Amino acid sequence: MAERLYREIGESIKQEIAKSTMKIGDKLPTERVYAELFGVSRTLVREAFIMLEIEELIEVRKGSGSYLKNSLASLQPIIQVSDVGPFELLQARQEIESSIAACAAPVITKQDLQKLQDILDIESAELEVVENANNADRDFHLSIAQATQNTVLLDTATRLWDMRDGNPMWKKLHARIQDTSYHDQWLDDHKKVLVQLRKRNAEGARQAMWQHLENVKQTLFKLSDTEAPDFDGYLFAQPHD
Repeated sequence: MAERLYREIGESIKQEIAKSTMKIGDKLPTERVYAELFGVSRTLVREAFIMLEIEELIEVRKGSGSYLKNSLASLQPIIQVSDVGPFELLQARQEIESSIAACAAPVITKQDLQKLQDILDIESAELEVVENANNADRDFHLSIAQATQNTVLLDTATRLWDMRDGNPMWKKLHARIQDTSYHDQWLDDHKKVLVQLRKRNAEGARQAMWQHLENVKQTLFKLSDTEAPDFDGYLFAQPHD
């Protein structure tokens, strides 16, 4: 398996620390500085920082930045090569799940639509309970995949969600986020997807799902920023017309 790109950036950051005169307690350069230094996106640097935080090389202070917590000599990496970065995974889900929604639209049944509505009712009632809201979120997405009547697409979508659940990168990302009001946005996005599925509008369903996952990426990136919230706009390219 090829090494994750965020791991390569994380190792490069370690090299920069080793070459520097930084001491424990010193503040690291910003994500933007490293992004410019290595010629990569801030999302990739964000994932690298999360990895270094899990490895306890750095300490993140909300609203302040990241600080050197331990020496490189004492570091014991615990992130596996198979642990996918959260924003890399979201980009893959955006491309795949938007196509799944388009595939589901022409063949979705009344029973499927009722199931999705029932899930949204549960999601609406459980917005204040993060775990329950997350479970309803997963059920909604996988039920759309099931509605395609294509087991390969369902298996693919399930695999993507399994890659998220239990992933230490995801857990650390969400540990940074205290504001969970974004669940209201997810519910509204889900309703828009369901509207297009009821219309059996394949392209409308594709765009609604694409935009939903774009909103997820933007929101999680903004809310997990440990420095002054200076969001850069869209993280990835717009969908093709």
